[in-house]
Amino acid sequence: MDTYKTIYSGRLEFGSERSFEKVQEMFEHRTENYYRNDICLSAEEIFDEETRSLNVPRSLSEATLKSWRNTINLLEYTSEYAIAGQFFAWRTSGGKMLEAKIVEPQGDKTATQAYLKGRKLVDQEGKEAEAKKALSRAIEKFERHALAYERRGYVNFRLENYKDAEYDFTKSIGINPNNAEPHYGRAKVYLKQDKLKEAIPDLAMTIKRSIPHQPLYYIARRIKGDCHMALGEYKLAATEYRLFTKRNFDETNPNYAMRSTVWHNYGKALLELDQVKESIEAFNQSITLGDKVDETIEMERLLYRGLARQKAGEADFQKDWKEAAGLGSEKAAELLEEAGV
Repeated sequence: MDTYKTIYSGRLEFGSERSFEKVQEMFEHRTENYYRNDICLSAEEIFDEETRSLNVPRSLSEATLKSWRNTINLLEYTSEYAIAGQFFAWRTSGGKMLEAKIVEPQGDKTATQAYLKGRKLVDQEGKEAEAKKALSRAIEKFERHALAYERRGYVNFRLENYKDAEYDFTKSIGINPNNAEPHYGRAKVYLKQDKLKEAIPDLAMTIKRSIPHQPLYYIARRIKGDCHMALGEYKLAATEYRLFTKRNFDETNPNYAMRSTVWHNYGKALLELDQVKESIEAFNQSITLGDKVDETIEMERLLYRGLARQKAGEADFQKDWKEAAGLGSEKAAELLEEAGV
């Protein structure tokens, strides 16, 4: 029988002690009687009495298709009793994503419906005030609504209310530190304020709390690399860029469009580390992948590859600088003049 790698991560909140106890009993009963214990998650390991939640920071297991389906069905049934939260599940084989599931409460509780309404409005331009009102309503009805704080944080971020956004993201992290999104949100707030050193730990937590199959994982790696680069921490930057470049992204993945830029920045980091040969290879990749629509970007790639080639003793550096100068690079023109070309 075929088995798959399954990954589970998330949290479902049940509010009252009575609801929590009822759900826990139901979960154990259905596990034993409906699914004959063919479940990937153990009730005694995932139910948190202190927070009255079903909490799974990260769980990996080898499972059959039946075990996977049983677990998803039980999580979906359990979510009907939750007041807040979100649960992710992935089924993979040989590193390839086969199936992804998101389980979340959809019930008629006021906090649940207010959050769902607010979340829907978050991405609608001009609906920020309505979104904040709905999300604040969800928090009023359930003060531990981590996701409502997180979504409200993004509304405040878009409105440039950075102090309020930082407050919301921090509250969300305090309630559920295992969710990657508020860490990323707070990092974005810090970056808007040029607080690169403060952003890096949150980007690191974004990576830790997500998985490579999620676009956010490599978005955070790329931005973390940019932070290290700006701080002159070239070895750390190169590590992040290298990991990014090793990943094959589908065209639908938002990281796909950033491949050329990351290869270029990787080349710059390697050049700073005096790994000249490797930097030339990185610049070659960047130029190959570049769509050459933006001439400013193209001439910078040629300028830096020329610098690397010159340092490596290759004659082609002049050709790169001439092309860059032809596109308008004043720096390339200066370098050509200095070289007597």
